[in-house]
Formats: sequence, structure tokens, C-alpha cells
Amino acid sequence: MHSSLGNKSKTPSKKKKKIEDELEMTMVCHRPEGLEQLEAQTNFTKRELQVLYRGFKNECPSGVVNEDTFKQIYAQFFPHGDASTYAHYLFNAFDATQTGSVKFEDFVTALSILLRGTVHEKLRWTFNLYDINKDGYINKEEMMDIVKAIYDMMGKYTYPVLKEDTPRQHVDVFFQKMDKNKDGIVTLDEFLESCQEDDNIMRSLQLFQNVM
Repeated sequence: MHSSLGNKSKTPSKKKKKIEDELEMTMVCHRPEGLEQLEAQTNFTKRELQVLYRGFKNECPSGVVNEDTFKQIYAQFFPHGDASTYAHYLFNAFDATQTGSVKFEDFVTALSILLRGTVHEKLRWTFNLYDINKDGYINKEEMMDIVKAIYDMMGKYTYPVLKEDTPRQHVDVFFQKMDKNKDGIVTLDEFLESCQEDDNIMRSLQLFQNVM
């Protein structure tokens, strides 16, 4: 009799745990096919995606991030400078479909490239970041805007590698090397070729990628 009662008392606990597990999976897979699809499209495992999603939902309970929230989150990591402009450009790069909000799918796809993508994938993503108006080219002013935003974010004394240069000097050197046919714009092919053949450019881009 005691044994029977003991079994009965355990049954609700097992049911409760099963319900909690199913609820957690439902929250993680906010679309039925979402998790499997993301696992196939990214370099993350299902378990990693679950952990990332819980963190994403913790910061953004609505499941999407608007630009103001994105700026607030990003500013916490750079208290010695003004991160708002760079966060604006970064938000636009994460918002691949230009909807004005970043969903978990957008976030994890970009993160997959930046953390585990090939050199070519990382460079293509960086090109997209620098191509502010999304016309398929980078002009000198776009590059200037991004580099200046990075200087502003890092603060005057927190980026010693660059503190001897001004943003304009830095951009002048970069752009001259990248604009191979001297037509005033840098194409994706020129960008990829320049970055992969010039160690100085690659090292600087890797430093910039560290603030992403």
C-alpha cells in the first residue's frame, strides 16, 4: 500500500516535468520547424541554439529587438565611448531584411558567420556592414562613417592601436589600397581581394570584428 502511494506521488512529478520540458521546447521552437531549420542553416547545434534563444528571450521578451533596445544593450559593453552610431550601423547589418527589427533568426544567422564562418563569409558580412546604403558598393564616405563610429565607440584612450591616427588617415590608406581601378567605389570583389592579399588590412578588420 505504501508502495502504491509512493508510485502515485511520483507520477504527477514526472508528468509535470514532461509538461515543463515540452513547454520549454515550445518556447525555444517558436515556429514548429524553426530550430531544425536554423540548425541546418547555421554552424550551431540544437543545444547551442536553445541556450542562445533563452538568452535572447531574457534580454528581449517580445522575441524581437528594435534599434533603441539594440543600442541600449550594445552601449553596456562600451561605457567609455559613444556606441550609438556604430550600433545603428550594426543593427542595420543584423536586420538583413530591413524590417526595422531583429528577430532571433537574424541574430543567430549573423552570429554564426561572425563566430564560426569562413574568412570569405566573414568578409562578405563585413562588406555588407560597410555598405551603409546597400547599393552593392562601398564609397569613401561610407567607410569614413563606419571607422569614425568605431573611434567614437571605443573612446579616446581605449583603442591604442589606432590612437595615433585619425579616422580620415586610416580610411585614406584603406580606401586607396582597396579601390584597385580608382573609380571611387569599392566592389565586393575588390574588397575580398584587398583584404586577403594585405595582412595590414586583414589585421585591422579583425580588430574591428572584435567590436561586433
